[in-house]
Amino acid sequence: MKVLFVTTEMDDFVRVGGLAAVSAALPRALRQWSDIRIMLPGYRDVVQQFTHIEIVGHVPSLAEMPAATLGRAATRDGLPVYVLLCSQLYDRPGNPYGDESGHDWPDNDIRFARLASAAAQLAAGSLDKNWAADMVHVNDWQAALVPAYLAWSGNKIPSILTIHNLAYQGLFPKESLRRIGAPEASFHIDGLEFYDKLSFLKGGLIYASHLTTVSTTYAKEITTQEFGCGLEGLLRIRSAASQLTGILNGIDESWDPRFCAQLPQPFGAGDWEGKRANAAYVRKQFGLAVSRGPIFGLVARLVHQKGIDLVLSAADEIIGSGGQIIVTGSGEPGIEQALVDAHRRRPDAIGVAIGFNDGQARRIFAGSDFTLMPSRFEPCGLSQMYAQRFGSLPIGHQTGGLAETITDGETGFLFEKPSIESFLGGIRRAFSTFIATDRLNSMRQSAMSRSFSWDLSAALYSALYRKTISP
Repeated sequence: MKVLFVTTEMDDFVRVGGLAAVSAALPRALRQWSDIRIMLPGYRDVVQQFTHIEIVGHVPSLAEMPAATLGRAATRDGLPVYVLLCSQLYDRPGNPYGDESGHDWPDNDIRFARLASAAAQLAAGSLDKNWAADMVHVNDWQAALVPAYLAWSGNKIPSILTIHNLAYQGLFPKESLRRIGAPEASFHIDGLEFYDKLSFLKGGLIYASHLTTVSTTYAKEITTQEFGCGLEGLLRIRSAASQLTGILNGIDESWDPRFCAQLPQPFGAGDWEGKRANAAYVRKQFGLAVSRGPIFGLVARLVHQKGIDLVLSAADEIIGSGGQIIVTGSGEPGIEQALVDAHRRRPDAIGVAIGFNDGQARRIFAGSDFTLMPSRFEPCGLSQMYAQRFGSLPIGHQTGGLAETITDGETGFLFEKPSIESFLGGIRRAFSTFIATDRLNSMRQSAMSRSFSWDLSAALYSALYRKTISP
C-alpha cells in the first residue's frame, strides 16, 4: 500500500509543536505495512540538512501560486521524503509559519495551498513518474486542502485528515480563493466558506474520505459546542456516518531514562538516587536554591490553550509550600514575558528557558517530581507521556488525551475544571503525595512502567487505511 504522508513539521528537520514528533514517529511505525513517503515544504532548515536531493518533477504555476520543483531525498534510516522546492515561498528565516518576531507570514494561504496542490499531483502520479499513492494522509490545516485539490481535479484517491488541534483552522479572506486556484463554486456553507472567510481546515473536513483526531476523548469533545470551534455541526455529521475516529498518539522509544544520553545520570524505576541526581543538576543549571522540596516542571508551547496563566496564578502557593518551578518552551510574547518577570521576582524558585531544546526538555522531565499540564483543552498531549516515562507525575486537566493517558492517583493527578481552584486541588494532592515517600515512589514506579509505544496506534492507522481504500 503506497501512502503519501503530508505534513509541515518533522522532528528530523523542523519542529514547532507535537505534530513534528508524530510526523517523525508514526510513518516509521507504519513502514512494516506500507510504502509510506513523507512530503514537506522545502524550508531552509529542511533543505540544508540533506546532502542530496534528486529532482523528480516540476509543478506548474497555478493562479497566484508560483511554479515549484519536487525533490526526493531520504532520512538517515532510509524513510523517503519528498521536498517541495520553491525558495520564494519557503526559504525564509523564522519558523514554518511565521517570521522571527512570531507574526504569521501574510502569504500563508499561497504557501500551504501550493503544498496541498502539489501533494495532490504527486499522489495522482503526475510528478514522480515512478510513484503514485493509493492513500493520502494529511495533517492539520496547512495540508488539509490536499483532498480538496484531488476532488477538484477529478481524482478519487482516498484521503485521511488528522486534526491535531481544531483551534488552528487556517482562515483567510474570501479573495484567497482566487489566489490559490480554488473553484468559485466551492465557496459556500457546504464547502470552504466559514463565516464569510475561507477555511483550509473546513476544506479538509468536507473533502477527506475519513477524519481522525489524536485521542478518542477529543474525537467526542470536538462534536460539542464547547470544543467544536464552530465546526461541531459538520463534525457531528461525519461522526454519525462513522467517518471520525480517535487514535491516541504514541511516543518515541528513545524516551527511556535508562538509556537517554542527554541526561546527566541515566536512571530506571526504583533508582531514586539517580532521579535525585537529575533534580540537583537542573536546580544548578537554572540557578535555583538548594532545596528538599518538589520541582514542578512545565514543558509546553507557551500559549493560552496550555493554561500558563493558571501556572502563574498557582506559583505563590507552590513556592510558599516549598516547591520550585522550571519552565521551558516558546510561544506568545506576552506569556513568555510574564514567565520571565516571574523568574526575575523569584530567581531562587522559578527557572525559565524561553525556546525549545529537546535535551533540555528531557532533563527537566528527569529532574522534576511533577509536570504541570493545566491545558484548557488537549487533543492528545505528549508531555504527560514523556513525564510518566521519566518518573515525573503529571498534574493534568481531565480533558482530551490527558484523561486517557493519566491514571488518576496511580500515575498522576487529574483535576476537573480549567480553573485555579481545581488546579490547586491537583497541586495540593501532589504535595501530600510528595511527603508520603512510599506512595510517591509507588506512583513513580507505576508511571515509569507505562508503555506509550507507537505500535498499537500504527496498527490502528494501517487498518483504517485499508478500510478507507476499500470501504
